[in-house]
Amino acid sequence: MIRESAEKVIGQYEHIQEQLQDPEVVADLERYKQLAQEEKRLAPIVAVARRYLQLLREHQELEELLDSAEDKELAEIAKEELRTLEETLPAIEEELQGLLLPEDPKDQRNCIVEIRAGTGGEEAALFAADLFKMYQRYADRKGWQIEVLDFHESDKGGFKEIIFLVKGERAYGTLKYESGVHRVQRVPETESQGRIHTSAASVVVLPELEDIEVEISDEDLRIDVYRASGKGGQHVNKVETAVRIVHIPTGITVQCQDERSQHRNKEKAMKILRARLYELQQQQQQAEISSQRRSMIRSGDRSEKIRTYNFPQNRVTDHRLQGEVKNYPLKEILAGNLDPLITQLQLLDRQERLAEAKRMAS
Repeated sequence: MIRESAEKVIGQYEHIQEQLQDPEVVADLERYKQLAQEEKRLAPIVAVARRYLQLLREHQELEELLDSAEDKELAEIAKEELRTLEETLPAIEEELQGLLLPEDPKDQRNCIVEIRAGTGGEEAALFAADLFKMYQRYADRKGWQIEVLDFHESDKGGFKEIIFLVKGERAYGTLKYESGVHRVQRVPETESQGRIHTSAASVVVLPELEDIEVEISDEDLRIDVYRASGKGGQHVNKVETAVRIVHIPTGITVQCQDERSQHRNKEKAMKILRARLYELQQQQQQAEISSQRRSMIRSGDRSEKIRTYNFPQNRVTDHRLQGEVKNYPLKEILAGNLDPLITQLQLLDRQERLAEAKRMAS
């Protein structure tokens, strides 16, 4: 079955490459872009699939050689190579199985990230600002764009809350592993005796949704407009441009005052509302199947502590990982070098989904 799947994905990849050479496809920019993205997604899977099929061919050739070999020395060499190959194949097969698992189609989308200061007062708000800067630097490394949707500053320049849109290839599929409680251990600027404090901030990552994906009736909304406050400038403060939207059935309230245009603020607020209603739907679906174990990585359970940023030890520890791969240099992470950590979380996710698929099949 794995062999058939490997041959199928290689066939799909080669067909896409043929289509990308078709003048009609080249002329259709949207179609060409979709195929190019799919080619890029399949490329690492195909590389492993080809390696796997090559090893199977070598295995068959060695077995045939062993059956027909009259030379004793040649037979011993074939037997040793066969033994080595049989030790290699299971790992390649498992890697390929993990790569062939169905991908969440939302992984390709932009995402909305919400950071909220938790326990720790002003220090937690400053830590929330540090997390935002970390994601800004990571977005710069990835060539993504960040658009702030709403924020509330603290007295010392931190964020009680900040909500922003991340635009870029596979933004949601990459950043969804950031959902959860992030904890910091350090000496706050306000601490005169040099004592280490522990503070926290929660991060929620949601896929950006289209209007049709979450049904919202106008009758279910209460929309208020008011004058923006904070650092919006005199023009903003004199005109009622800020927007607050209440979804009456659920009580979910969102607001946005970042733009000078009431229309733009309403548009941004609706993005946040759609994402939060989607999250609520997902939580309800998960509650209905609560008998099944849900991985924290996949559910993005924000009630769980996922990571600790330890300043005295210059170390970031991700509590979902085990062994040597769970610790990373603090300065590197805060500088936006998140790829090594996220790669390990993606690998763990595939391993857990593969284990679940095998359990369901048995």
